[in-house]
Amino acid sequence: MIKRFLRICATSLILFATLLLFANVVSAHGKVSLENDSCIRGIEGSMVHLSAYQPQYDPEAEYCTEIPHEGKTFWVIDLVDQALRDMPIAVRIVKGTGEKLSETVANFHSTYHPEGVIKGESNLDGGQYTIFVTGEGVPLVQYQYPLRVQMINYADTFRAAILPMIVLLLLAFITNKYLKSRRMQQS
Repeated sequence: MIKRFLRICATSLILFATLLLFANVVSAHGKVSLENDSCIRGIEGSMVHLSAYQPQYDPEAEYCTEIPHEGKTFWVIDLVDQALRDMPIAVRIVKGTGEKLSETVANFHSTYHPEGVIKGESNLDGGQYTIFVTGEGVPLVQYQYPLRVQMINYADTFRAAILPMIVLLLLAFITNKYLKSRRMQQS
């Protein structure tokens, strides 16, 4: 009976280690191809990439559309394609999303960016925003990034909690089976 219990524990440990390895691979952002990067926007073959930073909270963290805290937010837009570097680009940050756009929070006038990088800083309160990146070429191209500042993302919270819940349920199940088998032996 002890051998069976040890076998179940070993199997559970291997399953748990496998799930941990799988979870780390899924959550990694650094080695994602451009086509699968959620911070990339593309129109007619041209692409832009958004990165946001809040070094006052976490100096090494990079965000895209989910900004964890209110306050000073530094952002960088990379113009991936040369065609965008050769046309004037304007950036506008507006409070709200979709049909519910309200006030303009920041407006960076149209200018050329031959180095391919647009940098800015904005003070963002909690809520939803939209960043509009407009290339004023022919044809006009506009990229949109919806931002959520200091808002709970329930999908991410659920994904983060599911693995500990599975492990806890698995351990409870194994413990229950072990205790039942011990009672049967003692009877």
